[in-house]
Amino acid sequence: MKKPFLAIIIPAFNEADRLPTTLRKINTYLAKQDYTSEIVVVENGSSDETYQVVNDMQGEICCLTVLHEDYAGKGWAVRQGMAKARGDYRFICDADLSMPIDEIAKFMPPLELSAPIAIGSREAPGAVRYDEPQYRHIIGRIFNWLVRTLLNLDLNDTQCGFKLFREDTVNAIFPQLTITGWTFDVEALFIAQKMGFKIVEIPINWYHHSHSTVRVIRDSFRMGVDLIKIRLNELQGKYHAKT
Repeated sequence: MKKPFLAIIIPAFNEADRLPTTLRKINTYLAKQDYTSEIVVVENGSSDETYQVVNDMQGEICCLTVLHEDYAGKGWAVRQGMAKARGDYRFICDADLSMPIDEIAKFMPPLELSAPIAIGSREAPGAVRYDEPQYRHIIGRIFNWLVRTLLNLDLNDTQCGFKLFREDTVNAIFPQLTITGWTFDVEALFIAQKMGFKIVEIPINWYHHSHSTVRVIRDSFRMGVDLIKIRLNELQGKYHAKT
């Protein structure tokens, strides 16, 4: 089987209701492109029928693969999906498709040919947020301040769920990850910066969905603790630089 140019990795926790629509939108978009592609869904820890629903769609969507993992955590799911995917470029995509799928063109070569990592940003000039509650925006800004202060990671938005990694960056970064939850993004980008990989922020249109699986107060506390873990990992020499 020919190696795909683009792989889309979707972590999925209790997404049986949303994923069929999301997958059909992605498939329709990819079918119009002149490059080869694949979709990898990683279901982990779900209590609904997410795995079965996606598995049943493999006959409808030819380049769709679904993995089941018992171990919960978005970071863990993404790591497994990145390892399974074969694409020259690997795009992390949230199941709620809060960024319209056609905006993926902004991330792709030749537009960002010089950048091995391109991340969606809701804060970069030109980005637009739709329907986001003000309290969530404020908490997000506080978290970003912590990221900048504790890790010296000079990015406006590390937590937007849409990110593109070139294959060589995947192989260099993702085996080093230790965070299995939401903050895996920060750890991956922190390692990327340490290794000297260029990161560009792509302004996107982003739509808030009220049925998001994020629990802001609880998850924000855990993510704050994760930032301290990342800093301690760095001090203990657990991350290696590019050789």
